[in-house]
Amino acid sequence: MTDLISAAGLKKLEEEYHQLWRVERPKVVQGVSDAAAEGDRSENAEYIYGKKRLREIDRKLKHLGSRLKVLRVASPPANPVLVTFGCWVTYEDEDGNPTRKANCDVDMAFYMMQNGHSFDRAVVLSGDGDFLPVLKHLRKSGKDVYVLARSKRTAKEIKQFAASEFRDFEYLRELLKRNDEEEV
Repeated sequence: MTDLISAAGLKKLEEEYHQLWRVERPKVVQGVSDAAAEGDRSENAEYIYGKKRLREIDRKLKHLGSRLKVLRVASPPANPVLVTFGCWVTYEDEDGNPTRKANCDVDMAFYMMQNGHSFDRAVVLSGDGDFLPVLKHLRKSGKDVYVLARSKRTAKEIKQFAASEFRDFEYLRELLKRNDEEEV
Protein backbone atom coordinates (compact mmCIF):
# COMPACT_ATOMS: atom_id res chain seq x y z
CA MET A 1 0.00 0.00 0.00
CA THR A 2 1.40 3.36 -0.99
CA ASP A 3 2.18 6.04 1.56
CA LEU A 4 1.33 8.86 -0.88
CA ILE A 5 -2.04 10.60 -0.82
CA SER A 6 -3.56 13.81 -2.13
CA ALA A 7 -4.12 16.68 0.28
CA ALA A 8 -7.88 16.30 -0.19
CA GLY A 9 -7.65 12.54 0.47
CA LEU A 10 -5.66 13.11 3.67
CA LYS A 11 -8.18 15.69 4.86
CA LYS A 12 -11.03 13.24 4.20
CA LEU A 13 -9.32 10.49 6.23
CA GLU A 14 -8.60 12.90 9.09
CA GLU A 15 -12.25 14.03 9.08
CA GLU A 16 -13.43 10.41 9.12
CA TYR A 17 -11.11 9.64 12.05
CA HIS A 18 -12.36 12.64 14.05
CA GLN A 19 -16.01 11.88 13.21
CA LEU A 20 -15.62 8.33 14.49
CA TRP A 21 -13.58 9.31 17.57
CA ARG A 22 -15.43 12.44 18.70
CA VAL A 23 -19.00 11.91 17.51
CA GLU A 24 -19.94 8.34 16.66
CA ARG A 25 -17.92 6.41 19.25
CA PRO A 26 -19.14 8.48 22.25
CA LYS A 27 -22.76 7.95 21.13
CA VAL A 28 -22.27 4.19 20.85
CA VAL A 29 -20.46 4.03 24.21
CA GLN A 30 -23.36 5.89 25.84
CA GLY A 31 -25.88 3.53 24.17
CA VAL A 32 -23.97 0.46 25.38
CA SER A 33 -23.71 1.92 28.87
CA ASP A 34 -27.46 2.65 28.97
CA ALA A 35 -28.29 -0.85 27.67
CA ALA A 36 -25.96 -2.48 30.22
CA ALA A 37 -27.74 -0.60 33.02
CA GLU A 38 -31.01 -2.27 32.05
CA GLY A 39 -29.87 -5.64 33.36
CA ASP A 40 -29.46 -8.96 31.54
CA ARG A 41 -26.94 -8.33 28.79
CA SER A 42 -27.20 -11.75 27.12
CA GLU A 43 -30.68 -11.00 25.72
CA ASN A 44 -30.29 -7.25 25.31
CA ALA A 45 -30.07 -6.55 21.55
CA GLU A 46 -29.07 -2.91 22.05
CA TYR A 47 -26.15 -4.00 24.22
CA ILE A 48 -25.04 -6.85 21.89
CA TYR A 49 -25.23 -4.80 18.69
CA GLY A 50 -23.79 -1.73 20.40
CA LYS A 51 -20.73 -3.74 21.48
CA LYS A 52 -20.40 -5.11 17.96
CA ARG A 53 -20.56 -1.59 16.48
CA LEU A 54 -18.02 -0.40 19.05
CA ARG A 55 -15.59 -3.12 17.93
CA GLU A 56 -16.11 -2.08 14.29
CA ILE A 57 -15.42 1.57 15.14
CA ASP A 58 -12.33 0.69 17.16
CA ARG A 59 -10.99 -1.49 14.34
CA LYS A 60 -11.54 1.34 11.84
CA LEU A 61 -9.93 3.88 14.19
CA LYS A 62 -6.89 1.63 14.61
CA HIS A 63 -6.53 1.25 10.84
CA LEU A 64 -7.00 4.97 10.16
CA GLY A 65 -4.62 5.90 12.98
CA SER A 66 -1.85 3.67 11.64
CA ARG A 67 -2.30 4.99 8.09
CA LEU A 68 -2.41 8.64 9.18
CA LYS A 69 0.97 8.21 10.90
CA VAL A 70 2.75 7.23 7.68
CA LEU A 71 0.84 8.98 4.89
CA ARG A 72 2.58 11.78 2.98
CA VAL A 73 0.90 14.29 0.72
CA ALA A 74 2.01 13.83 -2.90
CA SER A 75 3.26 16.87 -4.73
CA PRO A 76 0.64 18.24 -7.10
CA PRO A 77 1.45 18.19 -10.83
CA ALA A 78 3.11 21.29 -12.27
CA ASN A 79 0.22 21.70 -14.70
CA PRO A 80 -2.92 20.13 -13.18
CA VAL A 81 -4.86 20.54 -16.43
CA LEU A 82 -2.39 18.41 -18.40
CA VAL A 83 -2.62 14.66 -17.84
CA THR A 84 0.76 12.98 -18.10
CA PHE A 85 2.28 9.66 -17.24
CA GLY A 86 5.53 9.19 -15.40
CA CYS A 87 6.84 9.11 -11.92
CA TRP A 88 9.75 9.68 -9.62
CA VAL A 89 11.18 6.58 -8.06
CA THR A 90 13.12 6.59 -4.82
CA TYR A 91 15.16 3.50 -4.05
CA GLU A 92 18.14 2.57 -1.92
CA ASP A 93 21.44 1.82 -3.59
CA GLU A 94 23.79 -0.95 -2.41
CA ASP A 95 25.04 1.29 0.43
CA GLY A 96 21.52 2.07 1.67
CA ASN A 97 21.55 5.66 0.39
CA PRO A 98 18.20 6.88 -0.96
CA THR A 99 18.43 7.72 -4.65
CA ARG A 100 15.76 9.44 -6.73
CA LYS A 101 15.44 9.04 -10.47
CA ALA A 102 12.87 9.96 -13.08
CA ASN A 103 13.86 7.87 -16.09
CA CYS A 104 12.80 4.30 -15.39
CA ASP A 105 12.81 2.74 -18.88
CA VAL A 106 15.76 0.43 -18.25
CA ASP A 107 14.39 -0.66 -14.88
CA MET A 108 10.95 -1.30 -16.38
CA ALA A 109 12.44 -3.46 -19.14
CA PHE A 110 14.59 -5.32 -16.62
CA TYR A 111 11.66 -6.10 -14.30
CA MET A 112 9.43 -7.17 -17.20
CA MET A 113 12.12 -9.66 -18.22
CA GLN A 114 12.92 -10.75 -14.66
CA ASN A 115 9.30 -11.15 -13.53
CA GLY A 116 7.75 -12.32 -16.80
CA HIS A 117 6.94 -15.67 -15.20
CA SER A 118 4.55 -14.00 -12.76
CA PHE A 119 2.12 -12.39 -15.20
CA ASP A 120 0.16 -13.33 -18.34
CA ARG A 121 -0.45 -9.84 -19.67
CA ALA A 122 1.74 -6.76 -20.03
CA VAL A 123 0.21 -3.31 -20.43
CA VAL A 124 2.93 -0.83 -21.32
CA LEU A 125 2.19 2.88 -21.18
CA SER A 126 4.97 3.99 -23.48
CA GLY A 127 5.55 4.28 -27.19
CA ASP A 128 9.32 4.30 -26.78
CA GLY A 129 10.94 2.14 -29.46
CA ASP A 130 13.55 1.00 -26.94
CA PHE A 131 10.91 -1.33 -25.48
CA LEU A 132 10.52 -3.30 -28.72
CA PRO A 133 13.02 -6.09 -27.89
CA VAL A 134 11.48 -6.80 -24.48
CA LEU A 135 7.94 -6.64 -25.89
CA LYS A 136 8.90 -9.12 -28.62
CA HIS A 137 10.42 -11.41 -25.99
CA LEU A 138 7.28 -11.26 -23.85
CA ARG A 139 5.01 -12.08 -26.79
CA LYS A 140 7.33 -14.92 -27.87
CA SER A 141 7.02 -16.23 -24.28
CA GLY A 142 3.22 -16.40 -24.69
CA LYS A 143 2.30 -13.17 -22.93
CA ASP A 144 -0.47 -10.85 -24.13
CA VAL A 145 1.14 -7.48 -24.83
CA TYR A 146 -0.84 -4.22 -24.97
CA VAL A 147 0.61 -0.80 -25.67
CA LEU A 148 -1.09 2.43 -24.62
CA ALA A 149 0.56 5.63 -25.80
CA ARG A 150 0.04 8.86 -27.70
CA SER A 151 0.02 7.90 -31.35
CA LYS A 152 1.97 10.99 -32.46
CA ARG A 153 4.77 10.16 -30.03
CA THR A 154 4.88 6.40 -30.56
CA ALA A 155 7.66 4.74 -32.54
CA LYS A 156 6.48 3.29 -35.84
CA GLU A 157 7.99 -0.09 -34.92
CA ILE A 158 5.96 -0.21 -31.70
CA LYS A 159 2.71 0.51 -33.56
CA GLN A 160 3.51 -2.17 -36.15
CA PHE A 161 4.41 -4.68 -33.45
CA ALA A 162 1.37 -4.01 -31.25
CA ALA A 163 -1.00 -3.74 -34.25
CA SER A 164 -4.55 -4.25 -32.91
CA GLU A 165 -3.24 -4.27 -29.34
CA PHE A 166 -2.15 -0.63 -29.61
CA ARG A 167 -4.44 1.96 -28.00
CA ASP A 168 -4.04 5.67 -28.56
CA PHE A 169 -4.63 7.80 -25.46
CA GLU A 170 -6.41 10.39 -27.61
CA TYR A 171 -8.88 7.76 -28.79
CA LEU A 172 -9.45 6.61 -25.22
CA ARG A 173 -10.07 10.21 -24.14
CA GLU A 174 -12.78 10.58 -26.80
CA LEU A 175 -14.29 7.20 -25.89
CA LEU A 176 -14.45 8.15 -22.20
CA LYS A 177 -15.93 11.55 -23.05
CA ARG A 178 -18.66 9.84 -25.12
CA ASN A 179 -19.40 7.42 -22.25
CA ASP A 180 -19.71 10.35 -19.83
CA GLU A 181 -22.11 12.16 -22.18
CA GLU A 182 -24.23 9.01 -22.58
CA GLU A 183 -24.60 8.67 -18.81
CA VAL A 184 -25.89 12.23 -18.45
